[in-house]
Amino acid sequence: MDIQGAFSGYSVGDIEAAKKFYHETLGLAITEDMGGISLQFPGGQQIFMYPKEDHEPATYTVLNIVVNDINAAVNSLMAKGVAFERYDNLPGPQDEHGVLRGKDAGMGPNIAWFTDPSGNILALVEE
Repeated sequence: MDIQGAFSGYSVGDIEAAKKFYHETLGLAITEDMGGISLQFPGGQQIFMYPKEDHEPATYTVLNIVVNDINAAVNSLMAKGVAFERYDNLPGPQDEHGVLRGKDAGMGPNIAWFTDPSGNILALVEE
């Protein structure tokens, strides 16, 4: 087997809403291919999204987006109307914006979760 690379993907219920959200709200470059869209990340990573009529969002995080400054990233997305999720089963409390301050408490990275228009769970991660 001569592997040339790899990419991950997940489904969305509305490909047009996904294009708008990932490009306009998150600021990612998008290409259309294979009947779906590919997100292009600054580090060269790529994620593929495909439309699925009976899409059901996963109950776990499907995409972690690494940021340098979680406060700036959360504030930027909140200004664009993104709401951050709150969970009861985390190893520590979330702050007023929904950020789990794991890095600050020695419990791992700072993380904030939100969803895309199809209900897929995404996370901002500050390592």
